[in-house]
Amino acid sequence: MFARRTTNGPFRPDPVRVEHQHLLVRVAGAAPSHFNSQPWRFVLVEDRDTIDRVAHLSGDSMRQLIERGVFFERYRKYFRFTEAEMDARRDGIFIDHLPGPLRPFTRQVFSDAGLSVMRRLGVPARLGRDNEKLVAGSPLLLAVLLDREEYRPGELSGFYSLFGMGAAMENVWLTVGELGMGIQFVSTPMEIPEAWAELARVLRVPDHLELMAVYRLGYLPEGQARPSIDWSSRHRKRLSQYVYRETCETPERD
Repeated sequence: MFARRTTNGPFRPDPVRVEHQHLLVRVAGAAPSHFNSQPWRFVLVEDRDTIDRVAHLSGDSMRQLIERGVFFERYRKYFRFTEAEMDARRDGIFIDHLPGPLRPFTRQVFSDAGLSVMRRLGVPARLGRDNEKLVAGSPLLLAVLLDREEYRPGELSGFYSLFGMGAAMENVWLTVGELGMGIQFVSTPMEIPEAWAELARVLRVPDHLELMAVYRLGYLPEGQARPSIDWSSRHRKRLSQYVYRETCETPERD
């Protein structure tokens, strides 16, 4: 569990073995669910045309998010720029890997002024292309859906369904490492409603199911260099920052 990782870089081009695909969805199906309702459904995607279409939606969504400033406005509070800041907060992502010329201006890169400069330099389009290439190079996509009979937002069944889906995906996340694989959430289409609706059409999601998430998976290459812009998120909060003893008035001692 402590060795769990998210893969930010590319995968090997090798197809994911069918027995590994089936193992992943079987461990997902072994997760707990309310009254054993098993509300989750999964789509395993290997078709190259479909992956390319999802990749285009992902890359274009990234471009739009950066150009509009939505990405930085929404997630700026999670950026950390020094080891001391990361050690104090113990959450968010530590931007610890940037091209040499950008390192003295790390904080400015993620500011409003920095965003203006990035627009002029065409950085949103570049990041979009990089994101598209990353998804397109994935040998397997895994779409996660919930049965609307169980998933009813605003009702307890909606909470139970999300709880069960989270447990199912954690099982998958813990298993990929044992198979020499990696996994990453393909999140950017979800940030733009029209892109997410198009993705649901690409996957031909029927009315009785709700598309919840898409992940990219594959086998990990050996000795891969870090991307030019990368981050670390291995820090976790200390017990005193998220655990209480007896009541919410007494933080647990570290």
